[in-house]
Amino acid sequence: MLRWGVLGTGWIAERFVAALRENTEQRVVAVGSRTRASARRFATSAGVPGAHGSYAALVQDPDVDVVYVALPHHLHHGAALQAIAAGKHVLVEKPLALDAPQAREVFAAAAAAGVACVEAYWTAFLPRFDVVRQVLEAGWLGDVRTVVADHGEHFDPPHRILDPALAGGSLLDLGTYLTTLSTWVLGPATAVFASGEMNGTGVNAQTAAVLSHARGARSSLHTTLEARTPTTATIAGTEGTLFLPGPWMMPGDVHLTSADGATTISWTDPQPIGHGALHHTAVEFAARIGSGELSTPLHPSEAVLTNLAALDEIARQVGVDHAATVAQS
Repeated sequence: MLRWGVLGTGWIAERFVAALRENTEQRVVAVGSRTRASARRFATSAGVPGAHGSYAALVQDPDVDVVYVALPHHLHHGAALQAIAAGKHVLVEKPLALDAPQAREVFAAAAAAGVACVEAYWTAFLPRFDVVRQVLEAGWLGDVRTVVADHGEHFDPPHRILDPALAGGSLLDLGTYLTTLSTWVLGPATAVFASGEMNGTGVNAQTAAVLSHARGARSSLHTTLEARTPTTATIAGTEGTLFLPGPWMMPGDVHLTSADGATTISWTDPQPIGHGALHHTAVEFAARIGSGELSTPLHPSEAVLTNLAALDEIARQVGVDHAATVAQS
């Protein structure tokens, strides 16, 4: 059991605190916001005892063991470094940083300080993906050749995803799920071809990308914030095909079909689709710290950096530089 401090009072912070309370023995002891009034409102609503009117006060709280960064994307890098400098373990919402150089800086700081730093890519910690992991490790798909995945949702103003000053756009919110999946399954991207378009607010609205991987494997990825798509994923190999019905990054079922199409085996997820499963990430994080470890094999720093390298190249090709845009805003 760890004592958690939460940086941020938004949608994901609410669901994270609720998931921990309902499913674990972890304790959320404090929340930090830009103002004390905002922190108090969240604390009262979520049943959190402590409320701090600044991020600095939260990370310096001696009653906090670990900081969960649930701020907008453009604040992840700075907040993580602030928590690490205060000697706290830190779990950072995805993306851990705006690009690979920022992420390397955060991981280097954590290693130097002797604290744990993990990206809260919750998909990697779900029971559904434990099943996927077992299928891949058992070799049931044979030589895995292809990943096909999409993630599309519709957003209306004034959602933060439409604001370039907040590192908005489809890539860091939705696209990072896709590139994390493809590089986890097939390894680092050896080549990238991407095409995309911007919307009227100045953020990336839609991107399609083909990634090359070792041994000639390919991933075909598509993301959009202007339309709701099936949001399914397929992992295909010489001996079988694994299909994840949408939304594939959430709790859900797994279907494995033989290469000849004659046999299908399915695993049914007992947990309903939704963000109530956010606690799995926290439980894994706490277990590793309890064992004296500073990382997790389910989503190590190498996976984060490999993903961001691919995502950075996609962003470059579609004309997006999140860090530069935020700095100029």
